Amino acid sequence: MDLLDRFVGKLIKNGELTLIDAGGRKRVYGRAAETVRPVTVRLADPKVIPDVLRHPKVGIGEAYMDGRLELVEGDLLDLLDLVTSNTPWEAGGKSRKAIGRGSRKLLSGLTSINDRIRSVRNVAHHYDLSDRLYDLFLDSDRQYSCAYFREPSDTLEDAQSAKKAHIAAKLMLKPKQTVLDIGCGWGGMALYLHRIADVDVLGVTLSKEQLEVARRRAAEEGVSQRVRFELMDYRDVEGLFDRIVSVGMFEHVGRAHYRRFFEKCRSLLAADGVMLLHTIGRMGAPGRPNKWTDKYIFPGYYVPSLSEIVAASEQTRMIAADVEMLRLHYAYTLLHWYRRVQSRREEIVALYDERFLRMWEFYLASTIVGFRHGGMINYQIQYIRDRHALPITRNYLDQEEARLVRRDMGITTSGT
Repeated sequence: MDLLDRFVGKLIKNGELTLIDAGGRKRVYGRAAETVRPVTVRLADPKVIPDVLRHPKVGIGEAYMDGRLELVEGDLLDLLDLVTSNTPWEAGGKSRKAIGRGSRKLLSGLTSINDRIRSVRNVAHHYDLSDRLYDLFLDSDRQYSCAYFREPSDTLEDAQSAKKAHIAAKLMLKPKQTVLDIGCGWGGMALYLHRIADVDVLGVTLSKEQLEVARRRAAEEGVSQRVRFELMDYRDVEGLFDRIVSVGMFEHVGRAHYRRFFEKCRSLLAADGVMLLHTIGRMGAPGRPNKWTDKYIFPGYYVPSLSEIVAASEQTRMIAADVEMLRLHYAYTLLHWYRRVQSRREEIVALYDERFLRMWEFYLASTIVGFRHGGMINYQIQYIRDRHALPITRNYLDQEEARLVRRDMGITTSGT
């Protein structure tokens, strides 16, 4: 415990953490604070301490999944919030730097190599889970990416609708245009763009489960001829499109493939076309994937820095016409998902088991604090090939977004 005392004692200053070890001994760290809930943790296994000291992120995650780390006071999010709020990214996060210093290595060009076979396997690991699971915590349109909150108090449904309008405005759509949706998920964005702007959409995905749902939705809405979905790697898409949108897919491209991704997008985008890339990113310099997340949730994922994205796209002469940082929006989104998972615990256990539920809770809670206090952020980057493709000021974005919201409300109200 001496080593743990030194480590935790330096880490926890604001807020109070009570730790009960496997032998029943109690230690209290930090001091009570109004802004941070007190947390009491019981370690049911003496191996938890060496596991956490050896690999903190993996050790804590696996201990919680296995039930060897129990929350006596507060919940998992309270614990992770207490720890990370003491080392915010803006302040340098010195303690967290120390955590990973022993195992950190220089990045290489081999990071996140996702060839076609590996990409399919990685996608299936996460996105081919039970449909019922996603219905339990996502909005009705199954938007599985960062929402757009006009106010923190917005409902998840309203924020996801606002996200779609925000993206559509940046695409500057016109009737009868062709749109490519790379990583189309369950089809919500593609169907929305067709409904709101009378465009033809091709959505591509590597998930068989998502493809089945997306095609069914298009058929139910009677738009299968104009909104098509294919099981296809983006590298195999052919043709020319007026617009390209990619939401929550770039995280799975792999750092080694960034230039290839933008080369392909440029070849698919019309000369006067517009592309919108919506992706999780990291503030500051490039880093490494979280080992626990890579192992259990998103194998092969990589969260890019802004510099990595732009460095790759500028080599292909793609012009970054607009760059927006959504700083806290994903924290708000994830908090809605986390609360919904907590409210449907029994159903998730029935679908899988208790360990899966705990894994999913840790995934959501750890990502929330990554956006609240860590270096996580969401980027929306608008790309063009021709500098004349868009108006010269951003004023059109607000105007177009407001128009799309009014139009969507009219369509929804009329029931068409």
